[in-house]
Amino acid sequence: MSLQPFVNKKVLILTADGRTLIGMLLSCDQLTNLVLGATVERVIRPPDDEEPSVEVSHGLYVIRGENVAVCGLVDEELDVSIDWEKVRGSVIGGVRHS
Repeated sequence: MSLQPFVNKKVLILTADGRTLIGMLLSCDQLTNLVLGATVERVIRPPDDEEPSVEVSHGLYVIRGENVAVCGLVDEELDVSIDWEKVRGSVIGGVRHS
């Protein structure tokens, strides 16, 4: 499946090492190398962690295709309605290659 229809739209990327990145998809190629603009990394803390979840701004961001596990469109209306500092969840594990 081509990611061309997602260009210039807000996407969420789950990476092979379990990170969650959100940004505007500016470019992609046949190897799934991605260029994101206005990129934010969401660090969701587990329920037993006292620290709040955080969003870390990265700006322009390049992701190699081999590190992309999932790419999907973001429902922007729903996304802005969520207070991400209060969100808690289990850690997403990385991708295992066998």
